[in-house]
Amino acid sequence: MPNKRRPKRGSKAYSPRKRAVSQTPRLDSWPEISEGPKLQGFAGYKAGMTHAFMVDDRKTSLTAKQEIQIPVTVLEVPPMKVAAVRVYENTRYGLRTVGEAWAPSVDALLKRRLPIPKNYDAEGAWAKLAEKDIADVRVLTYTQPKLVTGVPKKVPELMETRVGGGTIDERLAYAKEILGKEVTIADFVKDGALVDVAAVTKGKGFQGAVKRWGVKLLSHKNSKHRRMIGTLGPKRPGMVLPTVPQSGQMGYHQRTEFNKRIIKIGESGEEVNPKGGFLHYGSVRNNYLLIHGSVPGPTKRLIRLRDPVRPTKVSGDAPELVYISTESKQGA
Repeated sequence: MPNKRRPKRGSKAYSPRKRAVSQTPRLDSWPEISEGPKLQGFAGYKAGMTHAFMVDDRKTSLTAKQEIQIPVTVLEVPPMKVAAVRVYENTRYGLRTVGEAWAPSVDALLKRRLPIPKNYDAEGAWAKLAEKDIADVRVLTYTQPKLVTGVPKKVPELMETRVGGGTIDERLAYAKEILGKEVTIADFVKDGALVDVAAVTKGKGFQGAVKRWGVKLLSHKNSKHRRMIGTLGPKRPGMVLPTVPQSGQMGYHQRTEFNKRIIKIGESGEEVNPKGGFLHYGSVRNNYLLIHGSVPGPTKRLIRLRDPVRPTKVSGDAPELVYISTESKQGA
């Protein structure tokens, strides 16, 4: 009788599973878009989850044109500010930074994040940028956590966001227009659009192989242990291979989820605040997003949004939202 076979437990795609270097997610790629110029990313804070009713607008769905219940994540997205414009040139090794121009003035709290030079010549720096052979335009944006009551921090998070669409000259003009000013979520996305969501997942600390990789429990006849792996590998090579599931760090990894749909962009948090506020967060007081489904990370985590790099064929129109639950989440 042949031996029973099964695939290995756990995905090796994310090895090594180390703690994220920064809680601010890093985005390495940006899609090309036809409309624009506009910002291709934004950031907000995870407030919590609730459920809503919407009219199913998927034409081939069995529940098309019927009311369906969906889980939604609420993100609080206060305005962000543009601190600097950064330009890139093409080289044989890829894009390379060739210069940047900072806004004449930035928030004093940003100085806690990095040193800001005094007596900075903003106009001179901008004039030098215009002389470069530019291949890509990006801006340095920073959050304003001081506006959010649910997040106990004041120091902004600084991140690079691409300006896409249109020609290079149009992108540069748009970047100069928003330099030093506030930008809102409406400058990035509209209701019904798809976005990619990047965040650092909930940390679970040091865990064993059973929880970390999902390996099978050993027989009750095994000596002394059950929650351990059966073998560290063959005799040769005389080393433990990295494919062997072992104990270690679980969670607090950066992950990106593709094609999350924006259900609604709202301005008043009273529309989504549950009775008693969101657990471990409180009340939403700024602009907010309703995203279909869940997003990585615990409450209060910084969530980065980006134009989809591998979009699917989903209606880009705003869905018909019927009801948003504001019942208390205590005990839920």
